[in-house]
Amino acid sequence: MAVEPELRGKYRAVAADARSDLETAEPQEILAWALGTFEDRMCLTSSMESAVLIDMVARIRPGTDVVFLDTGYHFAETLQTLDRIRERYRVNVRVIRPRQSVAEQDGLFGARLHDRDPDACCTLRKVEPLRRALQPYVAWASGIRRDETLSRRSIGVVDWDDNRGMVKINPLATWTQQQVDRYVADHDVITHPLLAQGYPSIGCAPCTRKVKPGESPRAGRWAGTGKDECGLHLDPPQAGPDSGNTSLDLTGGSFISLPKEQ
Repeated sequence: MAVEPELRGKYRAVAADARSDLETAEPQEILAWALGTFEDRMCLTSSMESAVLIDMVARIRPGTDVVFLDTGYHFAETLQTLDRIRERYRVNVRVIRPRQSVAEQDGLFGARLHDRDPDACCTLRKVEPLRRALQPYVAWASGIRRDETLSRRSIGVVDWDDNRGMVKINPLATWTQQQVDRYVADHDVITHPLLAQGYPSIGCAPCTRKVKPGESPRAGRWAGTGKDECGLHLDPPQAGPDSGNTSLDLTGGSFISLPKEQ
C-alpha cells in the first residue's frame, strides 16, 4: 500500500485543500508545494515524451525520483531520450519493467496481445508495474493536462488517487500545448525527437502511429480501437485477455483485474 489506511483520511483532506488552493498556481509552485510537503515520499512519472516536469523538479529538489516504465515495446528514440535525460538532469531515474518479458507474455497469451486486447496488454506492461513502483511513496506526479482528452477534463492540479490510496499531483493540468512549447523553448528542454516527425503523443511503438492533418493529437494512440487511455490515470480495466475470463496472477498463473489497494 502507499498511504497507511489509518492516514488516508488526513491525506485525502490535504489533497482536497491543495486542489482548491493551488488551482491558479503555476506548475513550479504546485511542485514546490508537493515536494516540500511529501519530500522523498513523492515521485514523478515520465514517459520521456518531454522533460518539462523533470526540468522543473531538478531545479526545485535535485535528486527527486523519476519513474519510467520500460514496457519492452518502446521506440528506440524513447530509450535514447531516456539516456539524454539521465545525463543532463539531476534526478534519480528508476526504470521499472513488467514481470514478464515480451517473449514470456507471448508464450502465455500469444503474440501481439496489444492488437487483440490492448487494455490487457496495458495492464500487464504499464498498470501493474506502476503499482509496484509507487509502493514506497505517498504521492506521485504526472504531466497529464485537461486539454488532452475528455477523460482528463476534470482532473485537479492535486487529486486523491483512490485506486492507489495516495495523492496525485498534476502540475500541468491547466496548461495548454502552447504553454508547454513555450517552456520547452525558454529552457531548452529535452524532448522526444518523434514529436517533430508527426507524433504529438508517443506511447509503445506497436500502438502509436503518426497523426494525420486535422486529427486530434492523441488520434495516433491505439488507432481504431476507441481507446485513448492506457489505464495509468484511470481505474484498471475489468476485462481480461480475449474472452474476459482468462486470468493471470502476474507471477505466472492466471490473469486478474487489479483491485483497489486495501
